[in-house]
Amino acid sequence: MKDFPLPPPGVRPNVLHPKCPSRGILQHLTSRWGALILVALAGRTLRFSQLRRALGDVSERMLAQTLQGLESDGMVRRVAHDVVPPHVDYSLTEIGEEAAAHVRALADWVEGRLPEIMAHRGAGR
Repeated sequence: MKDFPLPPPGVRPNVLHPKCPSRGILQHLTSRWGALILVALAGRTLRFSQLRRALGDVSERMLAQTLQGLESDGMVRRVAHDVVPPHVDYSLTEIGEEAAAHVRALADWVEGRLPEIMAHRGAGR
């Protein structure tokens, strides 16, 4: 997606266009782990192990890959401390906090509608 240019000024990017770079960013934000990382980091800083525990069942590899994607998009700030033993802190950037608020709103909606959604699932069996 990196080789697809941004549209000219005044033309809005189109997430429905197969080559628009906005698709990759949306994927990072709305993937299972991307969305959960945004919610977990909203308003706070966590170390890698704390973040992994907060998410529960994510592998180290998947967490690292997802964090790298969010960091490359400017959503996550990674700060490595030069101490023994070394540790790394993760937090959201300003734009990451903004994205997290949108993801949190969707998560709140899902949680609020969960009984109704689950009832539909049960009725469909």
